[in-house]
Amino acid sequence: MNKFKLFLLIIVFLFGLINIAGAEEGVTDTEIHIGQWSPQTGPAAPWGAVARGTGVFFQLINEEGGIEGRKIVYHMFDDSYNPAKTKAGVKQLQESVGIFAWAAGIGSATGLAVKEYLMSKNIPWVGPCSGSTQWTNPPQKYLFSIYPLYATEAKALCKYAVETLAKKKIGIIYQNDEYGKNGLIGATEELKAHGLELTISIPLDVETSDIKPHVLQARKSEAEAILLWVSPFHAVRIVGTGKMMKFSTQWMTSSTCSDFPLMYSLSGGLWEGVIAATFSEFALSDVPDSPLMLKYKEAFKKFASKDERWSVFFWAGFGMVEPMIEAIKKCGKDLTRENFVKQMEGIKDFQGVAGKNITFKPFDEKDPSSRQGLNSVFLVQCIKDGGTKKLTDWMEFK
Repeated sequence: MNKFKLFLLIIVFLFGLINIAGAEEGVTDTEIHIGQWSPQTGPAAPWGAVARGTGVFFQLINEEGGIEGRKIVYHMFDDSYNPAKTKAGVKQLQESVGIFAWAAGIGSATGLAVKEYLMSKNIPWVGPCSGSTQWTNPPQKYLFSIYPLYATEAKALCKYAVETLAKKKIGIIYQNDEYGKNGLIGATEELKAHGLELTISIPLDVETSDIKPHVLQARKSEAEAILLWVSPFHAVRIVGTGKMMKFSTQWMTSSTCSDFPLMYSLSGGLWEGVIAATFSEFALSDVPDSPLMLKYKEAFKKFASKDERWSVFFWAGFGMVEPMIEAIKKCGKDLTRENFVKQMEGIKDFQGVAGKNITFKPFDEKDPSSRQGLNSVFLVQCIKDGGTKKLTDWMEFK
């Protein structure tokens, strides 16, 4: 081998090393690795449909050719709504596989278990399936929240209860963690604005099986409306126990319990009349499907398991990651985390199947809105057979 050929081989070898060293974690010429945790088992298992919906959405994208020739490799694991399992699973996948970004992720307490780890490594996380203020206050450069704040939902419900239903005695049964406490904060603040206080606030641990004492406390308070900031299983049992105890009140709840067909079925029809917050017009029974939703339904028929149910939780798994995919597409071939963040910050008035006019802004450590993409909700009521009736227009709270 002459010196010139040897020189060329050395140059090619060095450029190869540079390319390897400069490659973004979780990204190759043909793949993008995205992760998500989700409760496929345990007390919050109904919410696990979100992650399965995300999986079908990614299969649809891959079937269409991927993004710039790259297919999405989706890594989803069951954490059973257990923060310790969330932390272990995220760390294991991140350090063994190398995840480019994390999508959605169910739960406030579970998300808090990994938030510091992800942010310390500058790993993007888009669309936590939780309305905790912890995601945006203070804002984090690599964390983009889409889900409206639980406090916003609670404020909307209390405002409606006071101004429209003329209720003055309002209480709350809340999960004794980050999720439930955010609902408690919102309810307290909104009632204070009306010169009122919560009639009663009852904490409930996620492991609790006997909820009779909680319902008994609520009944003794004579609350005219009770907010439920708990898991779907607990919510159904509370309403059922209330019926058994002949406790007549207006039950109200977060979007986390807004899958009316499911809740109606689980409760044996007792969910009829319950009022919930929601953030998608497609949650309504009488809203025609858009071309985009029809496309998603076709993907569901093609890729979802035979025992899967098309539901608000399932297609929320599409909606929570639509902005993420939009930003990846805008990155083109230059898919780095820094470019991805830049493209996310350029998303303005985005309209998919979840939310209205999702918008982000350049990072500002003093501005939570720079990382809170959605601030509006509206209220719906469960009607016969799990149908959905719209009660209000969009309501926005700062």
